[in-house]
Amino acid sequence: MHSSTVMRSGLLAFGVLAALVLAAHGVPVRADPLPAPYLDPRLSVADRVDDLLHRMSLDEKLGQMTQPERKYVTPEEITRYGIGSVLSSGGSAPDPNTPERWADMYDGFQRAALAGPLRVPLMYGVDAVHGHNTVVGATIFPHNIGLGASRDPALVREIGAATAREMAGTGVDWNFAPCVCVVRNDRWGRTYESFGEVPELPSMMTTAVDGLQGGELGGPASVLATAKHYIGDGATEGGDDRGDAKVSEEELREIHLPPFRAAVRRGVGSVMVSYSSWNGLKMHQNRYLISDVLKRELGFTGFVVSDYNGIDEIDGEAGFTPDEVAAAINAGIDMVMVPTEWRRFIEYLRDAVNDGDVPMSRIDDANRRILAKKFELGLFEEPMADRAYLETVGGAAHRALARRAVAESQVLLKNDGVLPLDDDDKVFVAGAAADDIGVQSGGWTITWQGKPGPITPGTTILEGIRGAAETAVSHSADGTGVDDSYDAAIAVVGEEPYAEHHGDRTGGMGLAAGDLKTIDSLRAAGVPVIVVLVSGRPLDIASQLPGWDALVASWLPGTEGAGVADVLFGAVEPTGRLPVTWMREASQQPINRGDGKRPLFPFGHGLTYR
Repeated sequence: MHSSTVMRSGLLAFGVLAALVLAAHGVPVRADPLPAPYLDPRLSVADRVDDLLHRMSLDEKLGQMTQPERKYVTPEEITRYGIGSVLSSGGSAPDPNTPERWADMYDGFQRAALAGPLRVPLMYGVDAVHGHNTVVGATIFPHNIGLGASRDPALVREIGAATAREMAGTGVDWNFAPCVCVVRNDRWGRTYESFGEVPELPSMMTTAVDGLQGGELGGPASVLATAKHYIGDGATEGGDDRGDAKVSEEELREIHLPPFRAAVRRGVGSVMVSYSSWNGLKMHQNRYLISDVLKRELGFTGFVVSDYNGIDEIDGEAGFTPDEVAAAINAGIDMVMVPTEWRRFIEYLRDAVNDGDVPMSRIDDANRRILAKKFELGLFEEPMADRAYLETVGGAAHRALARRAVAESQVLLKNDGVLPLDDDDKVFVAGAAADDIGVQSGGWTITWQGKPGPITPGTTILEGIRGAAETAVSHSADGTGVDDSYDAAIAVVGEEPYAEHHGDRTGGMGLAAGDLKTIDSLRAAGVPVIVVLVSGRPLDIASQLPGWDALVASWLPGTEGAGVADVLFGAVEPTGRLPVTWMREASQQPINRGDGKRPLFPFGHGLTYR
């Protein structure tokens, strides 16, 4: 039998199988005489990409480079424009916000993509930055700053894998995480998204990529990971989110490039560009850093995605222009996050190609990179949500993992002999953050900014303390009712939720007046006072610290507050160490390891009970 006959019979057999799979998911299937080679999983990814790319029109290629927000695109438009990806921005969720409804939504969008002439599946992206955090009921893990305190890359890998399983159940196959930025000024509203202030910490925590993507893309519960935000977003002047990193290339390479190099070595599938600038040039138009350094020098073979409306900010004016579209694509951005004005983006990019402002080779390169990841993920063969993983969303095993992560992330900064507490100690708990899932989880929890209150199931820090104590635990948010009959008083205080530039702090960085008043009430009772700080960064507390008997940095622990209690009561030894330098006063910012400034607590500080 001739090889061509073997290939033809093989393709026919696969075509029947593919048709059955698609039909089972409600996707209309045409009776093609011979399936295209790109639909045959036995061929190499490179061969499949070549075959598909040669069949695509310019408009189909532009569609693959376009990522609208779910609220602003219909299934019919996904089919008509050949849209390559859809995203949920912070807090954008189906109604009701349940894992099952997410899977239904994803499958609906996917069916629309597969109904196109070439049956190219889409990818769906979310910011699952500390668990599948837009889904009510998902496990919410500590934010990165706490994981950096753990110094445990294996733990971070486990968290990535758990997040991927919860995502897989809802169908979502692309995670805009991990953030591998190096924070250099704690005034920055994204400080908690960083694993720490030195490149070694984010670099070692790129194990998150392994956890999310698995041993290889396309395996069980494998989702595409994203290293972000490229590059220097943690170096901006004044900690200004979306500001300007006025640093030398030597410093950029020494401090901010290593985590991206580490992520590329681990095979990260995508890289997201930062809103910020480097010495006045917006990263979204920086061809040298995107194309020359990332793609050529580091050898990154995945695709580059813009941030949300990121191309709009190239010229500093609202909205985007044809020149901004051309500049971003020519710089090396492969897929553009255009939540609302995606039709205009396609129009501008089409004109840029036809006018010669963007070469066709750049369009083909972007499509090769995007399509390769879709093939590697196995989306052409298994495009729908894997609902077998729905039972993992917020499941006991994942919550146990999160509780362990919380305990590992606690940093004991001061202890005058009051910790650990005994199980039978009479304990009073106060503070606005003591009994609040929303506050202890921080931003990027259910909504973009997060908010106080019982926004998702979990265990508050107060509930965790009550579960650890053998005697009744008293509580009032403001400290009312405390007296000298208690063995200890715990004040759980800190920051309310925020995200990105909404969290930038240009002035003071201390505790709120209400928190200070609560702590003073506890001190006035004459009992030992333990302060548990729930915050996304170090706070200015040096002047109050002498009056506290113990201080624990809990960061933003997520839904499993029992992990905090595990450390307070000694069930788990505190092993966390500061991932950032703790300022003596806010005026010291920026303050980092080795800069000669005298901190309150140095980078790496952390006490134990031994």
